[in-house]
Formats: sequence, structure tokens, C-alpha cells
Amino acid sequence: MSLPTTPQSWANRLTKILSLHQAAHGLPRFPIDVAALAQDFSQQVFPEAPITIVKGLQLSKGVEGMLMPHPSGSGEWGIVYNESIRSTGRRNFTLAHELGHYLLHRQTNPRGLQCTNRNMAEWDEARNRIEGEANTFASYLLMPLDDFRAQIKGRVIDIDVMTELSDRYAVSLTAAILKWMTITDKRAMIVVGKEGFIDWAWSSEPLLRSGVFYRARQEVTELPPTSLAAQEVDSDTGRHGHHHPAGVWLGSEPVREMTVFSPGKEMSISLLLYPDRVPSRWEMAELEEEPTLDTFDKFMGDKAR
Repeated sequence: MSLPTTPQSWANRLTKILSLHQAAHGLPRFPIDVAALAQDFSQQVFPEAPITIVKGLQLSKGVEGMLMPHPSGSGEWGIVYNESIRSTGRRNFTLAHELGHYLLHRQTNPRGLQCTNRNMAEWDEARNRIEGEANTFASYLLMPLDDFRAQIKGRVIDIDVMTELSDRYAVSLTAAILKWMTITDKRAMIVVGKEGFIDWAWSSEPLLRSGVFYRARQEVTELPPTSLAAQEVDSDTGRHGHHHPAGVWLGSEPVREMTVFSPGKEMSISLLLYPDRVPSRWEMAELEEEPTLDTFDKFMGDKAR
């Protein structure tokens, strides 16, 4: 049987194997034990280059995980994650990301790969092919599309729904939101803020087609001062969200913002929902027009001077 060649096909191959194994042994479908899967599958399919170690190590700040060849040259491989990662979801996604590198990229990267937290947000394969492919693989493996669609069918998307999904699949909230944004027909954006600035942002395809996106990695961009993220609101207010008028966030449209913060509020994650319909040229022109003074107001203003 020929081996898969794309992130999706590799994830689908493993998903089928997992489904059969779990059904036969009466095991829960989710979340996936990536460490066990990586070692068992690699030893069966690639006995000459198996993954023999999956563990946490003390890595440099900002490094999430690594795919490493055994220093002896035996052909064995290891997957490690930064042991400072406390979030089960982040750790699980990192392991799946590195497994994606093992399946897709180890032959062209015989010295292994080191991945940063920025790499975990690289879902655009056109901008960073191998990191985008590793993230796509992890996304499809941990959150299979058929099950993911079934979980969100008919539901109004908000932070609570995304949190429920992150718990179901044992992934980070960011990964769950990004997964949804790759398949949605909604005009939406995720914005990650740090120290008052936009660290990175991602627009869904429908919003991108509207020309609404931040170049946060090329330009230093402050969080909008009146946004929930910049104001560091309490958790209830952030999760419930707020409807902003046009002009707060990027674009000339009202935006609903829902925001959660890391425990020390050093990082914010905002889910922005734009109107489903793109405003027409005429509507945009009306929004951008200077308001016309009422004749009476102008007259009274002139008399007052």
C-alpha cells in the first residue's frame, strides 16, 4: 500500500486506524493519545526509523517542541516538548505537530526540526510550507473534520463553544478557533495580543476576501484602546463579548469581540465576528461621510459666536 503524501491524507490514514482500534477495545474516541500513537504507528510502518521517545525537556523560552534524530545515528527519532508548557491542549497539539513533521518532513530535514510558539500559529502553507503542513496535519488528526462539523452544526459560535471543543479534543483554545476558521463561511478573525500589541492575527477566508486583515508580523500594531483585550476586562465580560461600533477594530463595520486572557493577563485571545454580509460601496461611502450639520444647529452655533 502506497504511503500518503499530504497532511490531510496522513491524518485520515491514522484516523481510520484509531477508529478501528478504539471501537474494537471499547475506548473513547477523543482525545487522542498522541504519544502512544506516534510510537506504535512509527514502529509498525517505519521499523527502520521508529519514534522511540516522546517526553518533555527543558527547552529555550519560546520553543514549543522538537523532532530529533537519535545522536547515535541509529535511525531512531524522538519527539520532545517544552516541559514548561502547563496547558494539556498546547502540549497535545505540539506533539501532533511534531508527528506531522516526522511523517512529512524528516527525510528532507535529517537533522530534525525545532518549532517555536510562532510556528504553531503558521497555518498558511503558502507563507511557511512545512510549518503550515505540520499544523494542518495536527488539526485533522486531533479534530477530524466530520466530528468537528457535527459538534458545531446548528450552533451559534462563541468562546464557550470553542472552549467546549478544545476540551473535547484536548487542544488549545487557539487551535480550536483556528480549526473553525479554516472551514467557516463566516467573516471572522482571531487576534492574539501581548503587552498591548497584536502579536499575530488570522482572518477567515471570507473576511480575507473582504480585504480585512492585520499585517501584525510585518508592522507593529497596538490593540485598539477601546477593545476588550486592551482594557483587560474581567473574564465574564470578555467571554460574553461586546458589540463594538464601526472603527474600533479593523474595517468600517461593527464587530462583536469575545476575549479570554491567560492567568496573568500577559496574553489575550480575541475572537472577532464581523457582519455576514459585506457592506456595499454605497454603504461604505455613507459610513465614511462626514455627518452633515443640521441647519438649525448651524444657525444657533453661528449666533453663539
